[in-house]
Amino acid sequence: MWAAPAPGFETATFILAGDITHQDSGGHQSVIEAGGIQWMTAGSDLIHSEISFPEFKKSGGNLEMLQLWVNLPAKDKMVAPRHLGLQQTDIPAVVPPAGRVTVHAVSGEWLGTAGAVQPLTDMSLATTDFQAGGQLQLAMPTDHTVFFYAIRGRLRVNGQQTEARKLPEFHYDGTELQIEALTDAVLLLGHAAPFQEPNIAYDPFVMNTAAEIRQAYQAHEAGRFGTWQG
Repeated sequence: MWAAPAPGFETATFILAGDITHQDSGGHQSVIEAGGIQWMTAGSDLIHSEISFPEFKKSGGNLEMLQLWVNLPAKDKMVAPRHLGLQQTDIPAVVPPAGRVTVHAVSGEWLGTAGAVQPLTDMSLATTDFQAGGQLQLAMPTDHTVFFYAIRGRLRVNGQQTEARKLPEFHYDGTELQIEALTDAVLLLGHAAPFQEPNIAYDPFVMNTAAEIRQAYQAHEAGRFGTWQG
C-alpha cells in the first residue's frame, strides 16, 4: 500500500487500464475502473493511498494510469481537502459533426460542453479518442499554456508530427490547434493560464516558498495531516 501526504495542489488521475482504489485520511473512498478519473484536492492536509482493488490483484491484468499534479495559487493552497471519483460514463463525451473523434470533457469546456469536474482553477482537461484520419480543430486562449500528450498512437498538430509519450512545445503566437490522427490514437489535452507565482515542489509538497515547504513537513511530522488507518 502506498500512502503520502499531499498539501498545496490537486491531482487528476486518469485510469487507462485496470482499476484503482483511493482512500484518504479525510474519509474519502472510491474504486475507479478504466476510462474513469479521480480528482483530489489535497489542500490543507491529507494523507492518501492509491492501490489496485483486491479482486484485480487476484486475477491480474494490465494496470496503467496517468496522474497530473495541478498546482493551486497561493490563495487556495490551504483549502479544505476534497475528492471526486468518476467512472467513464460520468464524463461527458462529445463527438464533432465530422465524427471519428470523441472528446471526453473532464474539466473546463470542450466544444460547448462543460466538463464533469469544477476545479479550483481554470484548468481545462480532456481525453480524446481518435480513429485514424480523425481531425479536430480547437481554439485556445492566447494567454494559456497548452499541455498536449499523446497516450497512444501518432498525431499531427499544427503541422508537427508527434507520437505516444511525447510532449510538443507551442508558442504563444496562435489561437488554434489543428489535430489529425495518423493512426488510432488517444490524446490527453489541457490548457490553463499561468499563475505567475513562485513555485517550489519538494517530495509530495507543492508550495510557493521554501519556508512553506518546511512548515508542511513540520505539520506532517506533528500529525496534523490526519492519521492513516489503511
